[in-house]
Amino acid sequence: MRLPFPGFAALLLTSAVLAAQPAAHGNPDALSKPFQSQAASSISYSGGKDGERTVEIANVTYELSGDSLPGRPPDARLVLRTSTHSKQVVGDEGIESTVTLEAWPLGADLKQKPLYAVTAPGVGARIEDLLWIVDRSLDGDVSWWSVYMLGTGRHLFDTYVEPLRFTVSRADGSGRYAGLEVPPDDATDARLKEPHVVAVLTYASDEKVIREALITCADAARARQLRSYADTMRTLTLVERPGGRELRIAFEDSYPSPPRATAISIPILKDDLDLGHAELAPGLHAAVWRR
Repeated sequence: MRLPFPGFAALLLTSAVLAAQPAAHGNPDALSKPFQSQAASSISYSGGKDGERTVEIANVTYELSGDSLPGRPPDARLVLRTSTHSKQVVGDEGIESTVTLEAWPLGADLKQKPLYAVTAPGVGARIEDLLWIVDRSLDGDVSWWSVYMLGTGRHLFDTYVEPLRFTVSRADGSGRYAGLEVPPDDATDARLKEPHVVAVLTYASDEKVIREALITCADAARARQLRSYADTMRTLTLVERPGGRELRIAFEDSYPSPPRATAISIPILKDDLDLGHAELAPGLHAAVWRR
C-alpha cells in the first residue's frame, strides 16, 4: 500500500512573494499586506491493542494560484493550502485519509476564515492548471479521482480513469477535460443503479461541465461486467483524426478472462460531444445525461 507522502517540508510564504508582484494600477496583488505563515508536517508511529502498529501522517503544503481563476476577479490570486491527514494500521489493507484545500486572497491573514474549504476522503491531491484533483483511491484496488474548480472549490466531476486534459484546439489553448464515472453499486443517484448503465462520460472546461453522456448496454449481464472494477480495465484517450477529434473509451476484460475489447468513439464538434455521430460497439448506446 502506498502512503500519501508528498514531502515533509512545508513551503514558507513570505513578503518576498509580494515583492515579486507587479505594482500595476488595478492589480490587487500590489495592495496586499505582507504576511508570514507556516504549518508543520508530522509522522507518528505507535503501538495499540493486540500488538497493532499505527502510522499517522500529516502533510501541509502551500501554493500560489495563477492570476486568472474562474469565479474570481481578474488578477486576483489565491494562497492555497493543501492538508493531508492519513492513518493506517500496519499490515492491514486500506487507509483512513482525508485531504483539505483552503483558499485565501493573497495578502489576507491566514488565521482568518478562508474563502472556501473543501475536504474529501483521499490519499493525496494535486493542483493542475485551474483545477484541484483529489486521488480517492483509499483501498488500493480501485483508482478514482474527484475534480474541483480551484477558484471556488466547486465540484466538477468524478472519474475512474485519470482525468484527461487537452485544449480546445491548437489555436485556442483553453483547457478542456474529460473523465469517465463508473457508478458503484451504492451510487447516490438512483438512476445510475439501473442494470443497463455502464458509465457516464464527462466533457468539461475549467468553469463548468459542458456535456455528460450516459453509456448503457442492452445486455444487462454485459453491462454489469463492463461496470465491474475487478473484471474490466478502462482507458480514455483523445484521438486526432483528419476529420477532427474524438474521445475514445476502451473497455478490456481483465485476466484471466479471454482478451475482449469494447470500444466507443465520440466526436468533439463545436466544443461539445457529438453524440449523433458516435461509433459504438454492438449493444451499446450513448445519450445526453443531466444531473
